[in-house]
Amino acid sequence: MTSPELAAHPLTQVARVLTWGALALLAYGTASWVAAQPWFALHAIEVKTPVAHVTEAQIRLVAERQVRGTFFTVDLERVRGSLEKLPWVREARVERRWPDTLVVSLVEHTPLARWNDDALVNEAGDVFVAAVNQRLPRLSGPEDSAAEVVAAYHRHQAALTPLGMAIEELRLSPRQTWRMRLDNGMQLALGREQTDARLARFVALYPRLFGAQPAAQDLVAAAPVAVPVTVDLRYPDGFAVRMPDGASPFKPSAT
Repeated sequence: MTSPELAAHPLTQVARVLTWGALALLAYGTASWVAAQPWFALHAIEVKTPVAHVTEAQIRLVAERQVRGTFFTVDLERVRGSLEKLPWVREARVERRWPDTLVVSLVEHTPLARWNDDALVNEAGDVFVAAVNQRLPRLSGPEDSAAEVVAAYHRHQAALTPLGMAIEELRLSPRQTWRMRLDNGMQLALGREQTDARLARFVALYPRLFGAQPAAQDLVAAAPVAVPVTVDLRYPDGFAVRMPDGASPFKPSAT
């Protein structure tokens, strides 16, 4: 026969589990109630990092719309996500600081160039929409090609540095062909393949064919230098040149 003590043992275990469960629920409920009380309301948002473009008014608007709850219950991820939707914000971090403050750290975008018709792009190839007044080069390409175009811009600009020329516009067409316009008005057609090699050949031959660009300090006194209107680099062994007003494509010989 089963003794009463053995029969009661499982019931005792169940009773203990139920008791501890009830106490845990009570503790959780009490803690949740306390955490939600206005004693722990948030009263301030502090921006920890210096910002150049994000305004206090924008941050205040995010706070009014997205900060819900108290010090303990506020959804930090929701606040962070809302801050990262602001035009100039690349990355945001939000932390609590006792007793009533949210501390915000922001990383702003640094624009490298204009992107397509209505956006900007940074050094990492991230596209964002914001208003900017400064003069920037213009990059364009198909959707999701920003990082590729930014990388090509850096390579091609480095290649052109010996000539003292800068890229004003670089375009990648939907057919994957490249064209660029320089700050002296010259337009280069690079085509689809071997674009780096084609541009390197152009840079190597340019001073011999057209003369060196005048140094910056000599620009006022220097005579105007005729530069090609367009240069088509899509040839296996050279390039085609069109000069303004039918001028000769070659520099005069020294006498």
